Amino acid sequence: MILIDKDLAEFAVNLATKNGAKYAEARLVKTGEEGYILKNGTPESVVFSEGEGLGIRVLAKGGMAFLALNKMNKEEIKKGVLQAIKIAKFSGKSLKNPIELSAEKSVKASWEVKPQINFADISPKEKMDYLFEIEKNLKSLKNRLVSRVFQLETSEEEKYYVNSEGSKINSKIPRAMMYYNLVGMEGNDSEMRNFPIGESGGWEVVKRWNLIEKINEESKVLLKIIREAKKVPREVQDVVLSPELVGIAMHESVGHPGEADRPLGREAAQAGETYATKEWMGTRIGSDFVNVVDDPLVKNSYGFYEYDDEGVKAQRRVLIKNGILNGYLHNRETAQVFSIKSNAAARASGFDREPLIRMSTTFFLPGDQTFEELIEGIQKGIFIKNYTEWNIDDKRWNEKYVGSEAYRIENGELKELIRRPVLELNTQKFFSSVDGVGDKVEFISGSCGKGDPMQTVPVWMGGPHIRLRKINIGSA
Repeated sequence: MILIDKDLAEFAVNLATKNGAKYAEARLVKTGEEGYILKNGTPESVVFSEGEGLGIRVLAKGGMAFLALNKMNKEEIKKGVLQAIKIAKFSGKSLKNPIELSAEKSVKASWEVKPQINFADISPKEKMDYLFEIEKNLKSLKNRLVSRVFQLETSEEEKYYVNSEGSKINSKIPRAMMYYNLVGMEGNDSEMRNFPIGESGGWEVVKRWNLIEKINEESKVLLKIIREAKKVPREVQDVVLSPELVGIAMHESVGHPGEADRPLGREAAQAGETYATKEWMGTRIGSDFVNVVDDPLVKNSYGFYEYDDEGVKAQRRVLIKNGILNGYLHNRETAQVFSIKSNAAARASGFDREPLIRMSTTFFLPGDQTFEELIEGIQKGIFIKNYTEWNIDDKRWNEKYVGSEAYRIENGELKELIRRPVLELNTQKFFSSVDGVGDKVEFISGSCGKGDPMQTVPVWMGGPHIRLRKINIGSA
């Protein structure tokens, strides 16, 4: 992919500043995407799409306006920029607190994730054949796997960012994502497994996932759960959670409430509120074992980036440190409100969306214990390897997780499968109960939604195995 004339982005920024904008930025974005869905052995859809356009933001008289154009000529840009400046000035009159941005260094940079195998070198037939191969490998289980959905997506994004402070940043990134949904049935009983996996990189990451074998093994376990898993008694037990479940918990109960626009009220009517108000900073919320970060620079991350969509250099953000709320995710607007620097959390899903505060890779930091050491100290408990359901309330405080593949622990050893154990507790109870942390981190991917109109961006989430003591366990 090759971006069209980058001068158009610079033209838009210069025009805005000459006509009264205190600040202006432009993002020229070109994307190419492919999608393949195989459902129960039948191709459901094959999609090819390309998009290119210019997103522009202007700040004038304390108000901000956003403009998106896919007609790429100076006449349309001029018309749109002048209209955006009028809107920004008008909206500024109604704001009690005029919008200001944190002072940040201007940068000139270029970054990219280089694929080992370009997506274009793998034909559409080969990509669909990959899904057929997964389906073929499940042949002996088809009668009991009543629903099998496999969705493969590849994308490439090229971007040029420029602002009125002198920043100019080029970037290119390819990504691959695979989602599968399996429904197993034995008699009148059923069980379901959903799983998303994604990374930045080329076709080599898809090959590395080894999904043909992974999905076959998970399918067998899914059917075994229906046949053999025992109902778990409702009682207080110790629990070991897998990186998969830890990951979704970090995303939902730490990442989202840590987005700084939430304590300021912007997201309340769209994606929810937060328990982590501005006054909560420095409050103990968990044991000393709890350390949670969000880091866009984790290699191969599905949410990887080196500079955010406001031109700020990416960095690790420590959200919880030794059990204490330590920081939020900020863009330049909320950073100014909090009298700090931005930590590069501004992301937009495309040229036609404004940058919002978003997560990238949110995870629980590793400790120093092996999985065997985590369970050997448990006399009576459960190990939840993956989940089938999760729920969390509007303030991200009360949460619920229902296990799928889970095992009883007795005297430090894994025993039989148990059926749908339920953790239902609040965020502080979750983190305060942690007394052991594994030494290896694993990740799952996601497409995180936020904003109005809705924006979905690629993210990673994860952590090590962790141990929680004295948890009320229920049964679904």
